[in-house]
Amino acid sequence: MPAACESVLEDIEDIVSAEDVKPHERQFVRRNVFPKVRKRNSQKNVQADDEPPSDSIIPGVQKIWIRTWGCSHNNSDGEYMAGQLAAYGYKITDNSAEADLWLLNSCTVKNPAEDHFRNSIKKAQEEKKKVVLAGCVPQAQPRQEYLKGLSIIGVQQIDRVVEVVEETIKGHSVRLLGQKKDNGKRLGGARLDLPKIRKNPLIEIISINTGCLNACTYCKTKHARGDLASYPIEELVDRAKQSFQEGVCEIWLTSEDTGAYGRDIGTDLPTLLWKLVEVIPEGAMLRLGMTNPPYILEHLEEMAKILNHPRVYAFLHIPVQSASDSVLMDMKREYCVADFKQVVDFLKEKVPGITIATDIICGFPGETDEDFQETMKLVELYRFPSLFINQFYPRPGTPAAKMPQVPAAVKKQRTKDLSQLFHSYNPYDHKVGERQRVLVTEESFDSNYYVAHNPFYEQVLVPKDPLLMGKMVEVNIYEAGKHFMKGEPVSDARIHTASISRPLAKGEVSGLTEEFRRSPQNGTNWKAQPSAEIPVKTRLSSWMALQLPWQQEGGGLKILSVSLALLAVLVMFYYGGMKTEL
Repeated sequence: MPAACESVLEDIEDIVSAEDVKPHERQFVRRNVFPKVRKRNSQKNVQADDEPPSDSIIPGVQKIWIRTWGCSHNNSDGEYMAGQLAAYGYKITDNSAEADLWLLNSCTVKNPAEDHFRNSIKKAQEEKKKVVLAGCVPQAQPRQEYLKGLSIIGVQQIDRVVEVVEETIKGHSVRLLGQKKDNGKRLGGARLDLPKIRKNPLIEIISINTGCLNACTYCKTKHARGDLASYPIEELVDRAKQSFQEGVCEIWLTSEDTGAYGRDIGTDLPTLLWKLVEVIPEGAMLRLGMTNPPYILEHLEEMAKILNHPRVYAFLHIPVQSASDSVLMDMKREYCVADFKQVVDFLKEKVPGITIATDIICGFPGETDEDFQETMKLVELYRFPSLFINQFYPRPGTPAAKMPQVPAAVKKQRTKDLSQLFHSYNPYDHKVGERQRVLVTEESFDSNYYVAHNPFYEQVLVPKDPLLMGKMVEVNIYEAGKHFMKGEPVSDARIHTASISRPLAKGEVSGLTEEFRRSPQNGTNWKAQPSAEIPVKTRLSSWMALQLPWQQEGGGLKILSVSLALLAVLVMFYYGGMKTEL
């Protein structure tokens, strides 16, 4: 490969000159194009028309494997990237070995997650795979040595993943790390109406905002996601409506801090939630994501009313991190333990049976034995049914990494002690014998049961009856474990079909707009199909005519215009050469 193809491009626009075809000219003008034709070995056999060469750079014929680590927000980003690539013609595969390119979507919260990410990069390189990196790790620290020379798609640039993948397949290293802005104001991110492939066709993950208002001393995610930027209410409601029309029966609202939603655009979380519950069909449910204590305190009354709504799970994830005010101050958490208790006590009183989940960090710098014992007492007091226990890991570039550290052995022991306390009680034993309404949405990890959730978002395992999937049913609870209950469907109970239409098939692309479906392809209306079902010549002519609707207003059209023209001439030479040899 020529050296020029191996150079790092900070943006795709770097390879487009001022003399190149402009977006508004791309359908009418093809000029200033000088193709470089690949030399062919006349002794080689010509491959069949329906199969591209193994080293083909024809867009949309490669197989892509996507791996995502981390939170629901990251998973939503991964779904959007998969959807755009599939809609464009690429085949998304679950088999990493057969993939031509690996798209690795990273998490920067803890060291182990980044270690897995780094090891996957190394494995991809050993297996000679093309690699595109995404997520919070490269966004926060793009100049790390092990990221050198690799393509990166920023967390706010996921609507341009097709461009980055194309250029990477051609041998370029491309980095898009900019922020999306409108008149100088930072936006929540890429458009919500992009095509996506839901990991679970029954569950829609909607990011309501990105970033946060805090500056926690241990947090690396802030470096990647930045300050708070919220999506407008009408866009979020439209996305929810579209999801239900595609067979979704459960919506998860996610962000780095859902409680801070709207503070940058003159609204708030309760206002959004009341608008959303208006469009939730009977039998469907909404789950609210993580919120920090400071931003829910002023909305407690309204939040209690919303969490009592029959189509909203009575569930809230409120990270406390520590029960020591001095530790919270060192973390810059902007609340005290009394604030957390006020939120929990109020919601437990006003929303009977509510599930409160929380997070705790063990061994934060400066944490004393007395501080840790306060945390143990808090867990003993509330006996949280869902508790995320994290041993502290100093993340590079954070203030906490520079603080005097608690010895590793002490951190490990405190993590063990808290885990033992958590496993000393069973939160669901008293529910055996109850009759509960549950929504069935997925299969258990061991494939022996279907997984459902009751109104408090407590996990209930039910028999694997295909008729139950995506339905709301009544069950009798006959067994309870630490993290689940088991239920048997009641024979005479009514079954609610939550979806207002048939769910999409697993792997099917969601969110394709009419604009995209009707893109002109050789004079006909075109519908996205798996690339394996479309002959190469058809895919090629379709790709040359296609302008992605979600990119029409973006800078990506510069590279598309040049690439389209180059590819057209390249194909003429390529197939012309084949005819000459034949």
